[in-house]
Amino acid sequence: MDKMTKKRDRLEVIYDFLKIIQNHHNSIKPTPLLRQSNLSSQSFAEYFQEMLSKGFIKQNQDKKGKKYITLTGKGFQFLEKYKLIIGFIDEFEL
Repeated sequence: MDKMTKKRDRLEVIYDFLKIIQNHHNSIKPTPLLRQSNLSSQSFAEYFQEMLSKGFIKQNQDKKGKKYITLTGKGFQFLEKYKLIIGFIDEFEL
């Protein structure tokens, strides 16, 4: 049971992280994302790297060199599938 709770918390963090980006018209700078994600700098860096390496997000630079983060197709897919899973859990009262 404990492992399941831990796993769900992690998935919730990933969902929230991706949702913040989506809610900002799919483009946000790293600092506001860090603030809004309510994670420590260390945790933020770990989740950020994981989502980059899994291809959920990508980091771009504008002409002035400012970095911003956007979702990839895979990131949007995660958000959709996560909603389905939560709907399933709620529907069956799990």
